[in-house]
Amino acid sequence: MKSLKLFVFAFALLTVHIAAASTNPIKPTDELRVEMVELIGSSSLNIEEMSADEFSADVLFTVNSNQEIIILSVDSENDQLENYLQRKLNYKKVNHRPSQHGEIYLLPVKMVKQL
Repeated sequence: MKSLKLFVFAFALLTVHIAAASTNPIKPTDELRVEMVELIGSSSLNIEEMSADEFSADVLFTVNSNQEIIILSVDSENDQLENYLQRKLNYKKVNHRPSQHGEIYLLPVKMVKQL
């Protein structure tokens, strides 16, 4: 009986893990993307000191029931850019209601050094 309970628990845990891993992020709507670009604003990063002319990041986020952006992850080779995007976007209010609860979005961000 004990091994049956353990098997059922392990199976349930595996099923939940597989369901969570298979979620595919979607592109945000144009309105949401524009709001996020406005929130990011002009960079206060010290880009002039960095060697590359262009920096990119993939921002994985969701919007909660209070219409706040919740950053799940920022994937970039530049740690300063990751911190900057987290600071500028996390828990900021937007005028967007997700069509489904727990909807996950992927926003590619590119910042270019202005000469």
